[in-house]
Amino acid sequence: MEHTRDEPTDALWSRLRLIEGQPLASRADAYGALHDELMKRLESAPRSEVRDAAPGPR
Repeated sequence: MEHTRDEPTDALWSRLRLIEGQPLASRADAYGALHDELMKRLESAPRSEVRDAAPGPR
């Protein structure tokens, strides 16, 4: 099976590599900011998409 990456995934990996290269205190702040950004994206997603993408029993 061939794995392909789409642009948002590549951007996330790039951002994570950038964060990992920072000093520990800066890294903690950067991960906190990333967490906040991702939570805002999840919260703003249409509920049907969030429900359909969620793992677990239906």
